Amino acid sequence: MPKSKRNREVPLTKTKSKGKEEKSSLISEVRRSIEDFKYIYVFEIRNPRNNLIKDVREDWKDSKFFMGKNNLLQIALGRDVADEQAPGLAKLSAQLQGQRGLLLTSRRKDETLAFFRSHKIKEYARSGFRATETVVLDAGPQKQFSHAIEPHLRQLGLPTVLDKGVVTLSKDFTVCTEGDILTPEQCKILKLFELPMASFGFRLQYLWTKKTGKLKKLSAREVKKSDDTDDKMGDE
Repeated sequence: MPKSKRNREVPLTKTKSKGKEEKSSLISEVRRSIEDFKYIYVFEIRNPRNNLIKDVREDWKDSKFFMGKNNLLQIALGRDVADEQAPGLAKLSAQLQGQRGLLLTSRRKDETLAFFRSHKIKEYARSGFRATETVVLDAGPQKQFSHAIEPHLRQLGLPTVLDKGVVTLSKDFTVCTEGDILTPEQCKILKLFELPMASFGFRLQYLWTKKTGKLKKLSAREVKKSDDTDDKMGDE
């Protein structure tokens, strides 16, 4: 006889949610860090890559990075003068919008700015990225590719043929034009031809100094190299 669905045992114990504890822990950690460091920066990350972010964290072990959950970071700093954790932090809190985070450090300002100004790493563009240049592939043999990949190249839209077993572009091919919003296929082609178009890096936006309690918007001259360009996602 089938077991009745009504005769099920219902556990009376509840698993305590860790969500609230984790949020409280983050807020507490930020507030402790405010006491430990001289400067707080608001930053954006251009073309984030987890492995590259991890490398920067490793280089800055003596500092603290907080990313994501802007509403919690705002609570930790204080959203208005009445609950700010130190003078001027409410103004800093207001700048935590979009894809931004916090860097808390005691390293000298000139050292910090110099590091992040120069720490730019070329990366392959991802779908939705706005092309920073026009890329045209010349017709002819592409000996870097195995003959086995030729069908895949054609699927991506490339005018390829096998000529005596060698992958060959039958005509010049424009992968993208400057300003295009790149498709997944265009990004795959750029990667296959080893043409990085994006640039990973931290862009420091604002600086709060504990000693003065003042907030400063950092100028383009302070945070950008002379040849640095703003490569952006298409929807920005």
